[in-house]
Amino acid sequence: MQAKAAGTWTFAPVLVEYLVIAGGGGGGKDRAGGGGGGGYLTASNFSVASGSAITVTVGAGGAGSTSGAVQGTNGVDSVFSSITTTGGGGGGSGTPGDGLAGGSGGGARNNSGATGGTGVSGQGFAGGSNTTNDGNTAAGGGGAGGVGQNGNPQTTNRGNGGVGLSSSITGTSVGRGGGGGGGSNPSPLNPGTATDGGGGGGRQDIQPGNGTANTGGGGGGSDGNGVYNGGNGGAGVVIISSPVAAASTTGSPTVTTSGGNTIYQFNSSGSITF
Repeated sequence: MQAKAAGTWTFAPVLVEYLVIAGGGGGGKDRAGGGGGGGYLTASNFSVASGSAITVTVGAGGAGSTSGAVQGTNGVDSVFSSITTTGGGGGGSGTPGDGLAGGSGGGARNNSGATGGTGVSGQGFAGGSNTTNDGNTAAGGGGAGGVGQNGNPQTTNRGNGGVGLSSSITGTSVGRGGGGGGGSNPSPLNPGTATDGGGGGGRQDIQPGNGTANTGGGGGGSDGNGVYNGGNGGAGVVIISSPVAAASTTGSPTVTTSGGNTIYQFNSSGSITF
């Protein structure tokens, strides 16, 4: 919107709602922890300048581990204007088997005393940890809405991924930013489950799940003998809801409408100008 004052054109700011989610972390390998969900930030009445391009960066998901000695990699940060969210932490592998810190932290491997990665306050939660090494335990990655479940020694279930959060910014409620499930040994031991875009954990007869694209979900941890690599983290997303249509965009966002607002969903990087 423009207003003329004293012969000079001024550009009034635009108040928008945003959802910014970073890429999820990759899962670990060999009875390893799930990746953490990407950092998650949302707010309304956020003021953006009109008349100039605003950068939108959508972070890629982290790669699942391909070696039992190396953790999954962290997801990549996402950016909208002055808002930055942190990529999810990779799932633990090897020794000591700790999950990596991130927007939400990666889950720990089955090693005794292995700890989950920490999350960023206000963006996500820590991955699950382990207190014993019975050869079976693996913890879930943290999510945007809750911690990853600790490894479960001598039980039939591994650690589940932490829950994500739901947003209705597009007009439909969608859960995103969940952590990946921990991996397990052969049947009847069950790998950790995941929700809100996270990938489920693996077993020798079950390939770990990747995080769902453009949800920032963490990848699942792999099976007991390293048959499969860890699951990849899902890419993040940036969604902007504005009462004023943008003058232009780059990066080919998906454009919809809801409640009188125009919705721009960036599944890849670009820019937006109001």
